[in-house]
Amino acid sequence: MNDASDAHTKILSLKGRRAIVTGGSTGIGRAIAVLLAAEGARVFVGGTDRAHLDDALARIREVGEGDGALFDLSVEDNVPRFLDAAHAAMGGYDIAIANAAEGAPGLSETDEAGLRHTVSLNFTHYLLVAQAAAKALGDAGDIVLIGSMSAYALGPHSTVYAGIKHGLQGFSIALRRELGPKGIRVALVEPGLTGSDMQLPDIPPEKQRAMIAKDEMLRAEDIAVGVHFLLTQPRRAVIQRLTIAPRMQDGE
Repeated sequence: MNDASDAHTKILSLKGRRAIVTGGSTGIGRAIAVLLAAEGARVFVGGTDRAHLDDALARIREVGEGDGALFDLSVEDNVPRFLDAAHAAMGGYDIAIANAAEGAPGLSETDEAGLRHTVSLNFTHYLLVAQAAAKALGDAGDIVLIGSMSAYALGPHSTVYAGIKHGLQGFSIALRRELGPKGIRVALVEPGLTGSDMQLPDIPPEKQRAMIAKDEMLRAEDIAVGVHFLLTQPRRAVIQRLTIAPRMQDGE
């Protein structure tokens, strides 16, 4: 029998690790939390809707261990409160996944209050999670930022959202260089069109299912598998940016 021991790199286990997932009660965040829990990690998820949070925790607890809390992370001081709640529940964390986000209209289609809210949730909360994680993770942690292929969709109605997602690209690259020498890995995941509540009301659930069946849209679980892949690589390797697109998605 041939020895194939050197045919694959070492795969890291997620058993015993602790992960926080913002926006973990629905969509991509929920799928990530469920998969990590199924692989042996303990997870702490955040959300803004009690029914969604309870549903996510019920599923997480079917396959593993998890807790969560309700926090609007666009509100000042709620990011540290969320992280404090996660620390109280798990005694700390080894993986920080910033995922909570929402769509946004074009710059000329929103007011100042809406613009500030969008920037706070879709960008500032990512920076605050990363800043806190940089202090809390030690020399063997992971920071994962969930961006979007909308960073490349530079149309007239995407000014705010695309600008933020493009900004996350630069931030993630610079942060990897800043934290890499400290032993912390930083990765950016950019999903293409993915079925979730975020697509509502423009793409109703039945149309999402049809698009997924035609390979025009991803399932949230497809993104979760990508996150699992980058978290289980050997510590010497960083998947700096992972773009996951539907095979039949048009454009970038």
